[in-house]
Amino acid sequence: MVLRTHIKELRARHGLTQEELARMVGVRRETILFLEKGKYNPSLKLACKIALALQASIDEIFIFEEEDLK
Repeated sequence: MVLRTHIKELRARHGLTQEELARMVGVRRETILFLEKGKYNPSLKLACKIALALQASIDEIFIFEEEDLK
């Protein structure tokens, strides 16, 4: 499975930088960067914090897709 997120779009909608969102949820800016690029799977606790900060549901933010096995 591949993780895609809408963090970047939702962050922009709220006028937040990666640094600001990171501070709000208690992680480093690099963690937000890796999440946005789909290179990091968050804990449920972190996913909930991000959802609260971005005023969205976890399902709206995080999307798991089947990998293309070509």
